[in-house]
Amino acid sequence: MVVRATATVYWRLAEAGFLRQWHYRLAMFAGMFTNVVFGLVRASVMLAAVRTTAGFGGYTPDSIGAYVWLSQGLLGSIGVMGPPLDIAERIRNGDVAIDFLRPVDIQFCYLATDLGRAGCALLLRGLPSIAAGLLAFELAMPHRAAPYLLGALSVVLAVTISFLLLFAVCLAGFWMIETRGIRLLYQIVATFMAGLFVPVHLFPGWLRIGAELTPFPSLLQGPIDVLSGRASGLGSLEIVAVQVLWVVVAILLGRILLRAGRRKLEVQGG
Repeated sequence: MVVRATATVYWRLAEAGFLRQWHYRLAMFAGMFTNVVFGLVRASVMLAAVRTTAGFGGYTPDSIGAYVWLSQGLLGSIGVMGPPLDIAERIRNGDVAIDFLRPVDIQFCYLATDLGRAGCALLLRGLPSIAAGLLAFELAMPHRAAPYLLGALSVVLAVTISFLLLFAVCLAGFWMIETRGIRLLYQIVATFMAGLFVPVHLFPGWLRIGAELTPFPSLLQGPIDVLSGRASGLGSLEIVAVQVLWVVVAILLGRILLRAGRRKLEVQGG
């Protein structure tokens, strides 16, 4: 009964996250328009590179198109370049002390809300962007249901990893007066290593190895490979398994930082 009640709470939080994002439909439309514009520019550049360069990481004009438009479609849901999480401001002003007193887990509470936000962003911003790419270009996409089902799971895991890592970065506020610098540095490194600007498969050998030792390719490159069919069979299952591993690592990291931050927290007044 307790487990069922707890699951209901997190489901309600996910609904709240979805509805809160739904109120910003005009902003979502603007973000979708921006995604399409940048997608057209990126696709044109990438197509020119594929047609003039032999090999190009094994990409063809159709598969590089799928990479570009899937990355544009998933960007809003992944949220790496989005606004700071609410927890950052609550740590700064001390309101996080109230969160510690609530009968729900702080980390999972914020995670559930963010999953709802990501679902709304995917519906209003991501899927229309991908549809625009399908209309404008020929994209190499699977013709079977299995890659899309596994890809959907991979996207959920990517959103989860992204949130948990951002959550851990924001927890630095327990020890730092201002965290904007470290959040900006994280965004730059994460988006590059995730394969937003160019596919991770095009990185030089040493850089690709370094990227694969981090969780960042699991945010974008991994789900794109599964959804586009570039990775199939055991390859796609390996991508999802690595994502699950990083979810566990990110949860443990957040737990450690929360426990240390709670001991560090001092609230004055009232």
